[in-house]
Amino acid sequence: MNKSNTGKKPKRSIPSIFSRLMVKARNLYRYSVSGVWSDTRGGWKINIIRTINLSVRSFLDTDLQARASALTYQTMLAIVPALALLLAIGRGFGLQDILVKELYKAFPSQVGVLSTAFQFVDSYLSEASEGLFVGVGLIFLLYTLISLLSNVENSFNLIWGVKRGRGLGRKLTDYTAILLILPVLMICSSGLSLFMSTAIQKLLPFEFLTPAISRMLDFASLIMTWLFFAGAYMLIPNTKVRFANALMAGVLAGSGFMLLQWLFVTGQMYVAKYNAIYGSFSFIPLLLIWAQLSWVITLAGAVLCYSSQNIFHFSFDDQIARISIDYRRKITIAVLTIIAKRFARRQPPLSCHDLAVSYGLPSKLAAEVTARLVDCRLLSVVIIDEASDERGFQPSMSTDSLTLGLALKRLADKGISGFIPGFKARYSRIIDAVDGIEQIAYSQADKIKLVDLEFDESPKTK
Repeated sequence: MNKSNTGKKPKRSIPSIFSRLMVKARNLYRYSVSGVWSDTRGGWKINIIRTINLSVRSFLDTDLQARASALTYQTMLAIVPALALLLAIGRGFGLQDILVKELYKAFPSQVGVLSTAFQFVDSYLSEASEGLFVGVGLIFLLYTLISLLSNVENSFNLIWGVKRGRGLGRKLTDYTAILLILPVLMICSSGLSLFMSTAIQKLLPFEFLTPAISRMLDFASLIMTWLFFAGAYMLIPNTKVRFANALMAGVLAGSGFMLLQWLFVTGQMYVAKYNAIYGSFSFIPLLLIWAQLSWVITLAGAVLCYSSQNIFHFSFDDQIARISIDYRRKITIAVLTIIAKRFARRQPPLSCHDLAVSYGLPSKLAAEVTARLVDCRLLSVVIIDEASDERGFQPSMSTDSLTLGLALKRLADKGISGFIPGFKARYSRIIDAVDGIEQIAYSQADKIKLVDLEFDESPKTK
């Protein structure tokens, strides 16, 4: 026996270590893709995995790309009206020349195209100032801009799962404010940057400070871009969005947009050969690519904002897709009972999100269940907060009339039936047997009021 090897652990071979790493990587991938939604633990690490999971899944959705394409088309239609509105407000502030210089700076290789566009906008505005631009032209300007904003809102509402958009009155007031405030902010921001750059350099006439001042102003511009995106994510969707989630998404989307802008401006300096082939038309495909990618970044930021605020909305997503009829019925009755007992106690109605969080239910399933209860005329939708148009639920009838039998019967009868020719006559005995059992069950369940059912009412906080 060789005593020199006594007590020493055998060395692990490289293939063994590699196989262990592969197993761990495979398990981590499976957990990140599907297992994380069934994990009832909290913690910031798990929340980050859920947020990234949901964001990637939504980003890869083909509908997101289609929405970006549709918004790109709307943007092309709205370019001239938007430039006209921007330059018109710029004239009022005396900053039209600054805006023109900024646009030339943003598109250095397309000076000829921009000059033509500015001439077109000038004639557009001159006709308006002379009173010739009325009727059809004004309607087209407002329609293209409002249509673009309406499509942006619809895209954000689709991401957030909001079924109902703003009413016509709120669209007119909100969109008018957006169309007036955003150009003013852009103009003031450009003018302020120029003023601060000139004033600081005069007050501190040191050449070595010029690069630092320039970087500070660039960073201030980046912060304003972050706030612009955060404000869009917070104000445009027709739902309540928390500022912290909107700011986080705004920082990431704003940084991505600024990076795209830098790549686009830098890339235009190397399109001389491209211009030789397409001439001035080379600006069109480049502009389309820029607009498409800009909207993809914007929608991706909206998805990230939604997923960070609603990571529990997709908890147990795989299980919900395969849920049994019996389990869904029990959850539906539980939700209806919660709402009925709160109403009987004169407690304020809860939104779908608050209902899910307070009573330990997956948000997605709670949304589906409440929507079905409204369709069955067992619940009514009420306004909780008029300012944010937040909606909650209450029973659609007296709680004394709301019995377990009534709820089960309405849930079972909801939908289309009796559409197969000759089915009732051919299977009459089967139908009679099923109906007989159901009638016995409903008659017994009619004796039970939902408000009399007991359950653990301690709120659950996540």
